[in-house]
Amino acid sequence: MALVDFANPTRFVALTARVTPWLIALTIALFAVGLYGTALAPDDYQQGATVKIMFIHVPCAWLSMFVYATMAISSLGTLVWRHPLADVAARAGAPLGAAFTFVCLATGSLWGKPMWGTYWVWDARLTSELVLLIMYLGLIALWQTIEDPLKAARAVAVLTLVGVINLPIIKFSVDWWNTLHQPAAVFRMDGPTIDPSMLWPLLVMALAATCLFLTLHLLAMRNEILRRRVRTLRLMEAARPGVGSERSA
Repeated sequence: MALVDFANPTRFVALTARVTPWLIALTIALFAVGLYGTALAPDDYQQGATVKIMFIHVPCAWLSMFVYATMAISSLGTLVWRHPLADVAARAGAPLGAAFTFVCLATGSLWGKPMWGTYWVWDARLTSELVLLIMYLGLIALWQTIEDPLKAARAVAVLTLVGVINLPIIKFSVDWWNTLHQPAAVFRMDGPTIDPSMLWPLLVMALAATCLFLTLHLLAMRNEILRRRVRTLRLMEAARPGVGSERSA
């Protein structure tokens, strides 16, 4: 069976049922290894034990942008290729992206208090990340406002693609402006600057968080497909001749 065959919602739901248990098991295993490595990681010579917030904060920060990027690709699928699951993927991803962005901001504030002396500053990266959270919430609200799924999908797709401009701002804000955030320490042309004792648990936690997103995303997509089927059946039932008169009698 070709991969394109899973564009069929029925086959996709069946695929989800087979893949999800393996993803759940992989996610649990990765989190177990990552948390064990986090516990063994040494304290930072300047930040002390506070640095361990990084093992939650950084993966959530990466995923906040990754989820939005997947939504942007899904939006292209909706507008250009008319893929039957594109808007389903985008709608299922928005609440997850908002959750990761919120955790990123919350853990960043907890990390910033002992390091900067305050929970919040209008730093370029903090501000652009907050804008990303507002964008997620706005997309969710737009989906709820428009009742027709097709019209909602097109409107959200356009707004999502417009918001992509914020992703490079988040990524390069530490290079373009004078911010409190440190420059990239992992993905650098000259190699990571973080100590290996902290690097490998961080990468494992990032992979675990990514698997968590994939698991939740597949489940959310399946639920969205089933929800739309129920909505279609209700509309068909309501449109049947004589249904209204039978109920009134």
